[in-house]
Amino acid sequence: MYTIPDDQCDSYGKCGANAVCRVYRSPICECLNGFIPKSQYEWEILNWSSGCVRRTSLNCQNGDGFMKLMDVKLPDLADFHFNASMSTKECQAECFKKCDCMAYANSNVSGEGSSNAGTGCLLWYGDLIDIKGFTEESRRQDVYIRLAASELESIYNSDKKRKLAIILSLSIAFGMLTLGLVFYCVVSKKRRIMTGLESKRYDTEVPFFDFETIIAATDNFSDANKIGAGGFGSVYKGNLPTGEGIAVKRLSRNSGQGLSEFKNEVVLIAKLQHRNLVRLFGYCVHREERILIYEYMPHKSLDYFIFDNTRCKLLSWQKRFDIVLGIARGLLYLHQDSRLQIIHRDLKASNILLYSNFNPKVSDFGLARTFGGDEDEAKTNRVVGTYGYMSPEYAVDGTFSSKSDVFSLGVILLEIVSGKKNRKFYQPDHRHNLLGHAWLLWNENRGMELMGECEMASFNKSQVLRCIHVGLLCVQNYPEDRPAMSSVVFMLANDQAILPHPKHPGFFTESSSSNADETSGSEKILSQNAVTITTMQAR
Repeated sequence: MYTIPDDQCDSYGKCGANAVCRVYRSPICECLNGFIPKSQYEWEILNWSSGCVRRTSLNCQNGDGFMKLMDVKLPDLADFHFNASMSTKECQAECFKKCDCMAYANSNVSGEGSSNAGTGCLLWYGDLIDIKGFTEESRRQDVYIRLAASELESIYNSDKKRKLAIILSLSIAFGMLTLGLVFYCVVSKKRRIMTGLESKRYDTEVPFFDFETIIAATDNFSDANKIGAGGFGSVYKGNLPTGEGIAVKRLSRNSGQGLSEFKNEVVLIAKLQHRNLVRLFGYCVHREERILIYEYMPHKSLDYFIFDNTRCKLLSWQKRFDIVLGIARGLLYLHQDSRLQIIHRDLKASNILLYSNFNPKVSDFGLARTFGGDEDEAKTNRVVGTYGYMSPEYAVDGTFSSKSDVFSLGVILLEIVSGKKNRKFYQPDHRHNLLGHAWLLWNENRGMELMGECEMASFNKSQVLRCIHVGLLCVQNYPEDRPAMSSVVFMLANDQAILPHPKHPGFFTESSSSNADETSGSEKILSQNAVTITTMQAR
């Protein structure tokens, strides 16, 4: 379990209501902007328990606004509302609707993306308790406090005057010199790094391709050869001088995959040999270019078929079942049979590539981690991955293990059966996502209702039910309840195997409100308080 060093701010509600505790300041307690001590005398004698009250009352009809409080732990979730599907703008609008809404924040567990682009919303009602200031970058969080218009104007004017004084105090010559030095250092460092990468190839069995060969193979990255694009960059179809087809993954400068992740992917894949893992032909590093060369997959990725109403008909039930088995066998190799025990950490439908015969191949190992010796789990402060596929313990605590991949496989399995995305699933009868919907149907002996229309033409009922059963076992809330990948393969491949009854899944609900479009919010964080895991009982 992650522990935090003892300090005075660890005491719950140390500074009372509507105040923030910062152990690195003196005094440690400070009222939020727009608030004043409820008892000035008690604050002067360093008794902060009475907390703070508003200096100016809110005007619910109009004139209120929000002030951003940065680098803090979110207030206690004593009186709150949560919705995982709202954007930050929608979260603010929802807070404006209710006079007793005091604050809101974005609850994007990944901690990535702009404040407007992230999804997830926490709303607080009543006093804001137990806010604590942080200095560690990995734990910083932002919350938006509701204030009267006059308070916001006063804060804005005060900040404006302070900033103007600072700007005027600096000479133009000093500013230009500083900017020039910073620019020179950044450019020089970047050139040194890239030059070093070019001159020193990675110690790996994968061939190094020169940039000119890649240019020729893709016709200078022609748009006509582009076969895919995403946040990581673009993928191009190419042909080597031997005539062999390749897929060229050209990483974007804004992909978020740094040099360490790039090297990690190259070195890891070089050690992997399995029919259900994508094969890396080579790599290229040229100045700021980072390129991976894979075997060409004519059928693109799994999500290209199962989530499309037309293309899904090309995947019969037997092909889907074979794909499920192939993914499971590829993961079993990673977890148990390869030279290294490897945890993928970003398993999702779009990372399952399909070969000419629809043979599945697990791809994208940029976030993968290796385990050695007796190590069976690890923890990180940088939670990365795709919400909807991440296991609860990884999304909330940063703890990952082979059971994290098992959870992701379970999500994919239920998506393959239903043809629906877990994250964007909607059912008018309840607020649950695909996992919760599947669990409800299973407990009511209506499992076959989960199957999508594309598989209706030809299916094996026992296989469909077995896939749903195994999928629900994989997405159980607690990692110790989930089967190992070896058990998953055995249960899928043996129709006589006796399977235990699944317990409730993790992250099975998208909203805590009666309306699927309502939200409650929390901010962009990696906090244990960011996600609430609810327990559901079968009907």
